[in-house]
Amino acid sequence: MNRDVLRLDAVTFRRSGTEILHGIDLTVRRGEHWALLGPNGAGKSTILGFCGAQTHPTSGTVEVLGHRLGRVDMQELRRHIGHVNPRHPLRSDLSPLEVALTGVTGTVERAMRWQPTDEQQENARRLIALVGLGEAEAARWPTMSQGERGRALIARALVASPALLLLDEPTTGLDVAAREQLLETIDDLSRADPELASVLVTHHLEELPETTTHALVIAGGRVLAAGPVGDTITSEVISTAFRHPIEVAYHDGRWSARAIRRALV
Repeated sequence: MNRDVLRLDAVTFRRSGTEILHGIDLTVRRGEHWALLGPNGAGKSTILGFCGAQTHPTSGTVEVLGHRLGRVDMQELRRHIGHVNPRHPLRSDLSPLEVALTGVTGTVERAMRWQPTDEQQENARRLIALVGLGEAEAARWPTMSQGERGRALIARALVASPALLLLDEPTTGLDVAAREQLLETIDDLSRADPELASVLVTHHLEELPETTTHALVIAGGRVLAAGPVGDTITSEVISTAFRHPIEVAYHDGRWSARAIRRALV
């Protein structure tokens, strides 16, 4: 069985005549959990657009779940990809369960004239409990905390049993406690489904889950390093990516970074 979930080969991308990605290679296999790291403007969101079957490359090839972009129904392919975006544009007063069920229909709002089956309801309830919202079923989207929203969106992403989970800066706007709760949820998901593959975008090492297995570090639209997380996230690589001397540390499953103080002359 082919274990490749995602494959980018020599991918470039141009916008308004300017090339912003230069020869990106990335292979994600089942059970791997990748971090996509780099400064603002490095091209992380563009790469995630390929992973989510949202964007075609200018050149090179992208294969998602065994299907090459340009030769597949993109909308159908997206049904098999879970996507967590903290800027989810929902406006209705949906409950966590109702938010999760919008993942079945692939819509932002509740689909008109659609009713979930008993099996879909039960699966959504199971996921709401899994992400720690089982006691918050009476909550509504407009009054949920940012952390509750993030966990509801993870349940939404998982309700269609995707093979690939994409997390686009999922801890944006969270305080420290909510961030840690969300990262624990992501770690629990990885352990509960050993075959699930994921790609998480961030520019903060502190936001990497303990279950992160690999990392891709980019800067200026180019890959600086890619591979097992322990070999890739180093002080040298991160300093080069962010153009500042940074000391990277790893302790008890978590990463951190701090600027190296320059001696005063």
